[in-house]
Amino acid sequence: MKALHYGAGNIGRGFIGALLYKAGFATTFVDVNSEIVDLINEKKAYRVVLADKTQQELVVRNVSAINSIKDSGRLEKAIVEADIITTAVGPSILPIIAKSLVSGLRKRLETNDAPLNIIACENLIGGSSLLKQHVYEDLAPEEIVLFDELFAFPDAAVDRIVPNQTNTDKLMVTVEPYYEWVVDETALVGEPPAIEGITFVGDLAPYIERKLFTVNTGHAAVAYLGYQKGCKTIDESLTNGEVRKVAESALKETGMVLVGKYGFDKKEHEAYIDKILSRFENSYITDDVTRVGRAPLRKLGGNDRLVGPAKQYLELFGHPPKNLIKAIAAAITYDAPNDEEAQTIKQLIREKGFQQAITEITGLETDNPIVEEIMKEVGV
Repeated sequence: MKALHYGAGNIGRGFIGALLYKAGFATTFVDVNSEIVDLINEKKAYRVVLADKTQQELVVRNVSAINSIKDSGRLEKAIVEADIITTAVGPSILPIIAKSLVSGLRKRLETNDAPLNIIACENLIGGSSLLKQHVYEDLAPEEIVLFDELFAFPDAAVDRIVPNQTNTDKLMVTVEPYYEWVVDETALVGEPPAIEGITFVGDLAPYIERKLFTVNTGHAAVAYLGYQKGCKTIDESLTNGEVRKVAESALKETGMVLVGKYGFDKKEHEAYIDKILSRFENSYITDDVTRVGRAPLRKLGGNDRLVGPAKQYLELFGHPPKNLIKAIAAAITYDAPNDEEAQTIKQLIREKGFQQAITEITGLETDNPIVEEIMKEVGV
């Protein structure tokens, strides 16, 4: 079985590539990083090490790589022959890889009528749907009919902490033991891929929002609150009693939203929150608060990890969530000097004042109770 995976970075190799190997796939990575591509082709294997006391090591073999800039012909052939295609490139790169996908899929129609699932494993809601949108942009109506018949783009939710790292062995990746890969089975074509580690579900929305409102919300809250207290890393932040208390309470608030909205079992969700916090406390992973907190403008968006659940909480329970408000206030006042978006927010506050800045960043109306509570929290 052949897998084609776009993105030979740490997540591609350490998460998706490792699971594909365990499932018996020969995986070809696609990337523009010549050094990594050449190393994969030279070594034909790499190591994945668990970030825990066991330091358990998996050697991923049967791998090769293609430089998508230099070898479009080989990439086209790999698309024609693939049994599954996956991506871990970052949302902004999806439109770029769509171009090579279109070319390869057109070629595939000439010789291979086997159904093909293309799964974007991105930190993005609806990543595969977005990729499909870009792939379909220039298709003729008759091509759309053929593509719909043979190619599917099932959305996925993925979760694994792969920290920033610099290793002497440039192909080695350290990853946390925990992972989750959930795929929308209703959007598959043909048989579901036989990959141990994928959970196929009929409704992906609850899992996407559970991850966004627990992992992403929790991570961001700890980062911004920890930064306020002068902490450098996520695990250090959680040793601060106040940071931990507020972050945990904020996740209880998002949990109330998730349980109320989707009917998750309350006890099971509480255990999920505990699991997430224990992952953040992993001392084998050094994750800087400035890395996790970067791009606060995006993270303060109206439907993102902080304001999104706060809005839903207000809607469900009739009053703003006290602890999420503290996390939002910490994000708005986050002023890491090397973070462009943090400096943009700072400038916006300076020019327009807190209230106007909050409404512009979050999309909330000035009379929304959440805005009022944020203002109180920042002391305005």
